[in-house]
Amino acid sequence: GGTLIEVGYQESVDLSVVRNTLNEAKFKSANVQYFGSTKEILIRLEPQAVSSAKLSSKIIHLLGDDVDIRRVEFVGPKVGEELTNDGGLAMLYALIGILIYVAIRFEYRFALGSISALIHDVIITLGVFSLLQIEFDLTVLAAILAVIGYSLNDTIVVFDRIRENFLSTRHVDPAKIINGALNQTLSRTIMTSLTTLLVLMALFFLGGEIIHSFALALLIGVVIGTYSSIYVASSMILALGISKEDLLPSEKEEKEMDARP
Repeated sequence: GGTLIEVGYQESVDLSVVRNTLNEAKFKSANVQYFGSTKEILIRLEPQAVSSAKLSSKIIHLLGDDVDIRRVEFVGPKVGEELTNDGGLAMLYALIGILIYVAIRFEYRFALGSISALIHDVIITLGVFSLLQIEFDLTVLAAILAVIGYSLNDTIVVFDRIRENFLSTRHVDPAKIINGALNQTLSRTIMTSLTTLLVLMALFFLGGEIIHSFALALLIGVVIGTYSSIYVASSMILALGISKEDLLPSEKEEKEMDARP
């Protein structure tokens, strides 16, 4: 929970001056950042034992009468907890949906491999945020969900090539087939990731403080997702004992394919 205050100035303002002013007034945990331009700032405060009106008056008194309080939003601990729980459920539902889709589209071993890679991506991204003591909010959650989708897309491309190689070869060791598929898709994976990272780096360095955490989560997720789609997901299906027989169509599917014009 906490309070979010959007403040407008007539001229450009120095963030360090605002931070020092708030620190002297015992708002030591205040988070101050630009919002859109150097004439607008966003202040995040921990929950206060005063109303929004009194808090706004206090901020105006501290920053000067010429400032414009444009928005004051209060998020109580209960609301913050609900948002966190809903975000966690959204992530869980996404993983369950992916598990079902990949199991139907490929085979259950592929589903377990993709889910293990996605969980790996989420845990490492959250771990970096925890290690760096960066605030986790809904924008970061949105970035993690985007990372899940990006990593899954990369994994599906690799899995599709693995399946093709299994069905087109005979009496070849599964490890060699998987390794060959990874080599065939490696250039595509690296080029896609590099172009995505270029965009995300521009977003991170030039996008402003308001989307800094969002861009950072995507940067971490894309790097880790590229790694996991190559090493984690493929290694998992190999460890689960995937073979050519597991990917052959059933008799019913063969009849349906033969009946097609």
